[in-house]
Amino acid sequence: MKVEAEPLMLNIVVGLVLGYAGLLGVVYLAQDRMLFFPQTARALETTPDRHGIPFDSLMLSTEDGEKIHAWWVPAAESRGAVLFLHGNAGNIASRIGYVRMFHRLGYSVLMVDYRGYGMSTGTPSESGTYRDAQAAWRHLRVERALPAARIAVLGESLGGGVATWLAAQQKPGALILLSTFTSIPDLAAELYPFLPVRWLSRIRYDSLALLKAGLTTAILVAHSPDDEIVPFAHGKRLYEAASEPRQFLELAGSHNEAALYSRAAWENHIKSFLDKVLADAL
Repeated sequence: MKVEAEPLMLNIVVGLVLGYAGLLGVVYLAQDRMLFFPQTARALETTPDRHGIPFDSLMLSTEDGEKIHAWWVPAAESRGAVLFLHGNAGNIASRIGYVRMFHRLGYSVLMVDYRGYGMSTGTPSESGTYRDAQAAWRHLRVERALPAARIAVLGESLGGGVATWLAAQQKPGALILLSTFTSIPDLAAELYPFLPVRWLSRIRYDSLALLKAGLTTAILVAHSPDDEIVPFAHGKRLYEAASEPRQFLELAGSHNEAALYSRAAWENHIKSFLDKVLADAL
């Protein structure tokens, strides 16, 4: 029996090792599909004009030839402009509430769908989202002739990684990070402690490293202790790494509902922050 048990145990061990290796291979190769969840319906569920807000529907060209769909929503007597970079699911129509909020606050807003999302062409990737953000920034600076100091970049969840990268490249007047992570490897290591994700991760979005490297843009970090997807500690670490001037707003509610749940506090705080920071640029 002992002689027969040894080959059986060896087969079990080999099977477990091969299974684990296969899992690592799947995680390594399928990262883009695990992170990006584009809603690709060509007909968006709503548009700003259905809410009484005039807008322009745009197709922006990226440096690598993709066409990125965007909404330009101008405000009368605009106080400045907000470039909104959304999270990893849905599309700009899912964020119509932000259009309405910034319109109330007197700020123009450019809402952008990454490649592969909504009506945009291409397939999403980390480098692709950076190029998409650059195309949006170029539109604001060149086509709209807005000075960098009058532009705020807002990143929601995954969009926070894109927004921080763009801020490090272009130095906008303000950076707003909503419910976002320090980096993908940091978040993945907490979600999958049984996997060597720091070694496997091809996708970085390392906002913490960019902030520590000396990004000097005025920053507002907003996060909820009730966030079940991105732990509250990520928001606190981003804030602590940021240079002055910096602000932190504690929200309430889940990852996808924190801004809505804390609507009054969120709207009042963001108005105060933008009014001060962008006004100082005049």
